[in-house]
Amino acid sequence: MSDERARHEGPEPDEGASPAVDPGAPPPVAGSGRLHRELGFRDLVVYGLLFIAPMAPVGIFGTLDAKSHGAVALVYVVATIAMAFTAYSYSLMVRVVPHAGSVFAYARAGLGRHVGFIAGWMVMLDYLLIPAVAYLFSGIAMNSLVPDVSRWVWTAAAVVITTALNLWGVRAAARVGFAVLAMEIVVLLVFCVSAIVILVRDGAVRDWWSPFTGDTSTFTVSAVVGAVSVAVLSYLGFDAIATFAEETTGGSAKVARALLFCLALAGVLFILQTYLVALLEPVSSAHLASHPEEQGSAFYDAVDTSVGGWLHDLVAVSKAIGAAFAALAGQAAAGRLLFAMGRDRRLPRVLARTWDGVPRVALLLSAVVTCAAALWAANRATGLDDLSSVVNVGALSAFTLLHASVVGWFAVQRGSGRPSWWRHVLIPVVGAAITVAVIVEATHSAQVVGAIWLAAGLVVLVTQWRVLR
Repeated sequence: MSDERARHEGPEPDEGASPAVDPGAPPPVAGSGRLHRELGFRDLVVYGLLFIAPMAPVGIFGTLDAKSHGAVALVYVVATIAMAFTAYSYSLMVRVVPHAGSVFAYARAGLGRHVGFIAGWMVMLDYLLIPAVAYLFSGIAMNSLVPDVSRWVWTAAAVVITTALNLWGVRAAARVGFAVLAMEIVVLLVFCVSAIVILVRDGAVRDWWSPFTGDTSTFTVSAVVGAVSVAVLSYLGFDAIATFAEETTGGSAKVARALLFCLALAGVLFILQTYLVALLEPVSSAHLASHPEEQGSAFYDAVDTSVGGWLHDLVAVSKAIGAAFAALAGQAAAGRLLFAMGRDRRLPRVLARTWDGVPRVALLLSAVVTCAAALWAANRATGLDDLSSVVNVGALSAFTLLHASVVGWFAVQRGSGRPSWWRHVLIPVVGAAITVAVIVEATHSAQVVGAIWLAAGLVVLVTQWRVLR
């Protein structure tokens, strides 16, 4: 299929795959458009890494170091393996359901339309609020560099710029995003090279193996597991790649490869930077545990002490710009989710309309919601903490339903022929156990907000069912 023809046609399933077909699916929404196939493998990885952010551990390094008793690099090794189960389930389902709705479409195929709606509803909480957190983080970082400009002004400016890029088109946003991602990678490389030079010249402050073994006198497996429950949150966003399945050239196999590659690359970057900064950390993990007020700045403090303030400022600027473009990727993913749910008539039909292959109504709604949440939080002293505490339960709940969808489609419905019990049952069951365990470890406030959001979704579902009857 040529690129020009692919721009105007629907999803192209992979050769040999069995696309999910729902005989009860509604007809296409009148006036709804199609998304254009314009993204390649590199573009998908760019969106995934932008959403994750290559230096995501910067803000939580101190917390993880304290929780794990110094075994912070080991925490990211375990977290990468844990999230690999979720990435694998995504790679399976995107091949048989290559649609923009991501987990909404997968749960719909594997577990039924109603469960699909709940999966989409729960992940919507993640996709709408994570960009708000990123916008706010960008505003706070820029305000610290230019104090004369209020952080809400910086936050609003980031929303306007990234929304304009998303409305311009997925390809244009990907090109600008690639430049920003390249900048973030360069800053990360500067940090790594500087850290290695300092370590070769002056030696390590801690033992060379301590980022993997921790403080041998206090190290426990339970401490590492507790830290992993926090570290997996660094990876939230790689799943956004799946929302671009209808805009990718070359079939959904490319999306599956991008998902796995993005997670693996992020894991390597996280392990490398936390290993290096742990060796430079001037205080012990026990000190950070007893002084929680120092945990948030622990990464920057280590950089200041060992390398100098110039690298501190460089990392801060990179994080400010990177956070805004992480929000760009999140907003784009939220727009695709709203588009898919509107096309399926589970949300207002107007969300399914496109202009030149861009779901602009869905994107604008996503921008309005995230901007409102970010500006609300920007004017509160505890705004960042309030938003951060609730964004994770939605994604993890949706991940759990994703794993259930794999079992439902492959093992129960046998939608793709004879199932492989380790690929289609064992792996998703282990993945679901991991996501449930992380939900259990979440803060009480996050669990309460997640439960309220779930209850609201159930009310919407029952209302829709009664209207249909």
